[in-house]
Amino acid sequence: MPDLTEEEYDALDELWTNNPPAVSGSGKDGFFMKHRGEIVLLDHVSAAYLRAQSDATHKTPSEISGEMVREKIMPPV
Repeated sequence: MPDLTEEEYDALDELWTNNPPAVSGSGKDGFFMKHRGEIVLLDHVSAAYLRAQSDATHKTPSEISGEMVREKIMPPV
């Protein structure tokens, strides 16, 4: 992108401020809206544990947490 003069920057700022670009989509089809019930935040201890297990087992944190949940809901017979 070429360097702009101070006047050109001001003109561009004015243009975008008065004519913001249109945003496509309804706002309901983005990643976070599609997965809003699946996104979970963890405390630091839980996140550190999952990272350590992930490094040690070469599995993703999702795989590890999924295995832990399945152990709780379907204990071995």
